[in-house]
Amino acid sequence: MGEFTWNEILFAFGLTMFAGLSTGIGSVLAFFTKRTNTRFLSLALGFSAGVMIYVSFVEIFPKARAELVAEYGPSEGFWLTTVAFFGGILLIA
Repeated sequence: MGEFTWNEILFAFGLTMFAGLSTGIGSVLAFFTKRTNTRFLSLALGFSAGVMIYVSFVEIFPKARAELVAEYGPSEGFWLTTVAFFGGILLIA
């Protein structure tokens, strides 16, 4: 395992703390709103779902495809990955 400098450790800690505080601040704001804006909520949830699908497609899909291609061959591995990915989206929807 590699060695880390203090700058790298503090940077990682700062990013983690920023993410945690952002979540907490967002939840506190929800408690102080008088009326729920369903239009904004729908837009925000749709945006976050799109971000998650994008991350899955860009990060997870190539890794899964590489593993399945190594196991089943190029054509079958590609199709298994594609069907599993979009089948999972349909199952969740």
